[in-house]
Amino acid sequence: MLFVMDIGNTNIVMGIYDKNDLLFHWRLSTNKEKSSDEYGILIIDLLDHNHVDISKIEAAIVASVVPPINNTINGTFNKYLKIKPLFIGPGLKTGINIKIDDPRELGADRIANAVAAYELYGGPVIVVDFGTATTYCAVTSKGEYLGGAICPGIEISLEALFYKTSKLPKVDIVKTHTIISKNTVSAIQAGIFYGYIGQVEYIVKHMKEEINEKDIKVIATGGLSNLIAGESPLIDIVNDLLTLEGLKIIYDKNR
Repeated sequence: MLFVMDIGNTNIVMGIYDKNDLLFHWRLSTNKEKSSDEYGILIIDLLDHNHVDISKIEAAIVASVVPPINNTINGTFNKYLKIKPLFIGPGLKTGINIKIDDPRELGADRIANAVAAYELYGGPVIVVDFGTATTYCAVTSKGEYLGGAICPGIEISLEALFYKTSKLPKVDIVKTHTIISKNTVSAIQAGIFYGYIGQVEYIVKHMKEEINEKDIKVIATGGLSNLIAGESPLIDIVNDLLTLEGLKIIYDKNR
């Protein structure tokens, strides 16, 4: 079995693969203050609850965009699962050619997303990941990672609006029936929801023009992908577990 882990700024998403089948997946809150023992106990409890035989977990691969937590997670795997995890980074085989100025700057989650999208759906392809940040990645039909864009995530934008204004309330992210709203809560919800749809469609449209190829597929992933992507005809596929699938593919290329 293979343990896959995607460490984001807000959440840690984990899963267990048995050969090519993703048996289980879980989502935890990212906490840089937790010790390796605390994470270890959480993981062991999840595995026990799902009747996973720990002794059958032979390897682990991790994508992390939170460097301060890496040593902690490394210690967790060493102590509780008796394995040394593989971290996504320079030197690993990915199957894509990263064409940005400094490939070392590219986030591990974006690498995993691009690999999964290209391997599963072919190129050219654009990946939109609705996470703490909303990221856009462009891959050509030849497997060249051209680059992308990074925007504040939906929840970050809502929090900034709440904390930086005196009278605007904190609201849930929901689709309103109309954009023209008759109260403050609905007005914020409409602005965030439809504003992000507009952002996605504008950026995707112009990324397609810059890729300049035919039949470019657009894949959405991340925690809020279903909410936003369902409103845009430019999104072809929603895959909530794209990053985990990319981790599995990268592990297979480097085993």
